[in-house]
Amino acid sequence: MTKLNPDSPLRTLMETFPMEGRLESIGLRPGWRAPLLVMNHVEVIADHGLTGDHKAQRAGGKRQVTLIQREHLATLAQLLRRDAIDPALLRRNLVVSGLNLLALRNERFQIGEVLFEGTGPCEPCSRMEEVLGAGGYNAMRGHGGITARVLSGGVIAVGDAVAYVKIPAGVAGIEVQGRLI
Repeated sequence: MTKLNPDSPLRTLMETFPMEGRLESIGLRPGWRAPLLVMNHVEVIADHGLTGDHKAQRAGGKRQVTLIQREHLATLAQLLRRDAIDPALLRRNLVVSGLNLLALRNERFQIGEVLFEGTGPCEPCSRMEEVLGAGGYNAMRGHGGITARVLSGGVIAVGDAVAYVKIPAGVAGIEVQGRLI
């Protein structure tokens, strides 16, 4: 989490989102290099990830769920001189729109009834050259989205709101499976 004085003007700016975002797409990766399965809704398990995704098979880790911002797809398409980019090619679990996803790094946010914590950038891998063609890796740099862990589970569905969650001053964290996070 960002460690700033809660009364800092910068912290106040970092907590100000003019509106909620929206969950546009859900994708599951059932196995390594397996085709992405597009879903309308999915169960999300605390400290694991999305039911049916290979990353959810074991607890822990900072990369339980991957997210990308829909607005970045147009940028990627322009950089690669394409009309559009199919988000399934990028293999991110969740596509969101309407808010700056990078601002949720190291912050807590909610999608539907599920609480997440952004854990860092979702850097591109060499596979982007395979699926996007020459230059795919470099086009994705800075546009790959973020990774997150699941703090509390539930069900999410396409169309759900995506919102920053402010942690009240003096609250250290929440307990998930006996661990304070």
